Order: sequence, then structure tokens, then C-alpha cells
Amino acid sequence: MGLSPDAAAGPSPVPPDMHAVTPHLICRDAAGAMDFYQRAFGAREAIRLDGPDGKLVHGCLWIGGSAVMLMEESSVCQADSPDTLGGTPVSLHLYVPDADAAFERAVKAGASVMMPPSDMFWGDRYGVVRDPYGHRWSIASHVRDVNPEDMRAAMARSAGA
Repeated sequence: MGLSPDAAAGPSPVPPDMHAVTPHLICRDAAGAMDFYQRAFGAREAIRLDGPDGKLVHGCLWIGGSAVMLMEESSVCQADSPDTLGGTPVSLHLYVPDADAAFERAVKAGASVMMPPSDMFWGDRYGVVRDPYGHRWSIASHVRDVNPEDMRAAMARSAGA
């Protein structure tokens, strides 16, 4: 009995339920962050692996159709959280059916308002929060299609305002 060419090659380099790019967040109190993301964004827990000290070694949540991995910050792994680094230049972009309701839910769960939701020139209702673990989340709902020329013109008008 021979193996099919695909079977002989081994498993796919990207598991079938994952995407090629998956955020892997480093948090101080990563277990608390997993709980927060469930309350704030309706995340579903896929796996939680705690180390002998009770700290999260690896976690994975599903938010919508996307996985988000988490780990506890660790000097041994050279993995610093935004709290240790004094902030982050990265924003996680979350599309939802109702940006205002999702924004409000995140704030009620403990996120800080960075930019309240408003209608943007590119066609999204968009706002930004900072979670209690230092990560920035933009929350958006696409509300209208805007062609590139109109988007450039609207961007120029907003820059001149």
C-alpha cells in the first residue's frame, strides 16, 4: 500500500483551522487577558496551558473566525509585554457587525478609550481602545464602499480640516 503524495509530504505547514498570520500577544497576566478578551470581544477559548507556577505558557482564543494566541511575558523567552516596553506600536484590527456596541462592550469590560467610534473617510465606523494589558485594538464595521479616488479626496479634505 503506497502513500498518496500529500500524505508522504507530512502535515500542512499551516494547520487547517489557522491563518498564515496569527497574532501572538505577550501579556503581563496572560491568563487574565484571556478572560478579558472573552468578556470584551466575545472570544472563545480554544486552549489554555498553564505552567507549574500557574502562569499561562500558551493560550489560544477565537475572535470571530480568527485565532489569537497569548503567552505570559517572560525574560527567559525574551518576550516583553507592552507594559514592560512602555507601549506598543501595533494595533489589532477587529471587524464586527456593530462597532459602537463592540466598543461599548470592550470599555465596560475594562478597556480604555483612545478614540471613540466615528465614521471614517475610508468607509468604516471605527474606534480604538487600549486593553488593560497594553494592547491597542481598533474596532470597526464597514458601513459603505468608497472607491480609491474618493478615499484620497476625503483623506485630503480631512487632513486640511
